[in-house]
Amino acid sequence: MGGGGQQTESGEPAKRGGNLSVFTWEEVQKHSHKGDQWLVIDRKVYNVTQWVKRHPGGIRVISHYAGEDATEAFTAFHPNLTFPRKFLKSLLIGELADTEPSQEAGKNAVVVQDFQALRERVEKEGLLRAKPLFFSLYLGHILLLEALSLGLLWHWGTSWSVTLLCSVILATSQSQAGWLQHDFGHLSVFKKSSWNHILHKFIIGHIKGASANWWNHRHFQHHAKPNVFCKDPDVNMLHLFVLGDSQPVEYGIKKLKYMPYNHQHKYFFLIGPPLLIPLYFQIEIMRTMVTRRDWVDLAWSMTFYLRYFCCYYPFFGFFGCIVFFTFVRFLESHWFVWVTQMSHLPMDIDHEKHHDWLTMQLNATCNIEQSPFNDWFSGHLNFQIEHHLFPTMPRHNYQAVAPLVQALCEKHHIPYQVKTLQGAFADIISSLKKSGDLWLDAYLHK
Repeated sequence: MGGGGQQTESGEPAKRGGNLSVFTWEEVQKHSHKGDQWLVIDRKVYNVTQWVKRHPGGIRVISHYAGEDATEAFTAFHPNLTFPRKFLKSLLIGELADTEPSQEAGKNAVVVQDFQALRERVEKEGLLRAKPLFFSLYLGHILLLEALSLGLLWHWGTSWSVTLLCSVILATSQSQAGWLQHDFGHLSVFKKSSWNHILHKFIIGHIKGASANWWNHRHFQHHAKPNVFCKDPDVNMLHLFVLGDSQPVEYGIKKLKYMPYNHQHKYFFLIGPPLLIPLYFQIEIMRTMVTRRDWVDLAWSMTFYLRYFCCYYPFFGFFGCIVFFTFVRFLESHWFVWVTQMSHLPMDIDHEKHHDWLTMQLNATCNIEQSPFNDWFSGHLNFQIEHHLFPTMPRHNYQAVAPLVQALCEKHHIPYQVKTLQGAFADIISSLKKSGDLWLDAYLHK
């Protein structure tokens, strides 16, 4: 043994049949930097340094697992493992030595094995198969809401009351379309990935005016490393907020005061829910499509704006359309922020800890009580735990797998949290206040 890998007397890595080199975890973990990235899947070692640039899920999501065992993430993200394995063949450079564990230090091998057994049971019971009727009806109710908004204006005119009602209806359809594009983006509807991709571009592009690729590259990082600083873009707050227990103290010790963080639980109401979609996302999506020259997604999004102005210009004129559109996005943004943050923001937010898949996802997520309203209102993201563990699972099966997940968590003493909707909303504010207080204490006294 030398240099972290099994080596010959000449200093080269040991070889096995088929000219495969044998490596230790120490050697693999050396290759975890930009321009030099290896990862492990099912004990096989792959050099993905060049492949990351062509990875359909984006450069960053696969880079987040450089130097690590990526088996659980690889299995979770790909509904058909046969297809991606074709690309892995040319990237294979070796395998772990027989003396090495299948996962790096810090990951519980027993938990990994038990979760794998659970996944096999889920597959056997058909819980990864979608019901086309469910998603057809879901799309139908979105299109009905869009038509209803337009019909009300045609019939009743543009009085303040009708305009307000139409804006609420459109905000509802846009929010629900956001949950539906999320299903197609996770490849959880059709068996063929290509069909999911096409419908994803239609829903997020034509119905919502956004970009499928922008969403994929951002959202898959969140799933790969939820609530991990520098890896999950959802906790990159651009210095507007400090999150968790460690970041506020780090900012305070360094005397960083970009904002009065001890008041962040108050100004959250001013710059969080009101501005995320109509300002930040709107700018980021357009900038991303143009700078990456993603002309296909840009064309899809332009069909949304063309349809929107054709439908609403006769009622409001150009300037009125802009105001109406912005108000709809303003309402939708509140809906989106509260739902997406209630399961993550109050949970553990920290730097990379290299936990196994089950532990990592449970530390970063919680559930909200099941009810028909909560299911519809959140797009079934009230089952955030199950969604994160099985991102390609159709949402209508979350409730069926939840007891199995809860039993596994109880076996391994992993907290499985379920909250009320109101309690989850309140926890967003209390967690921001707690982090702000930690910052102030460190800023003044450390």
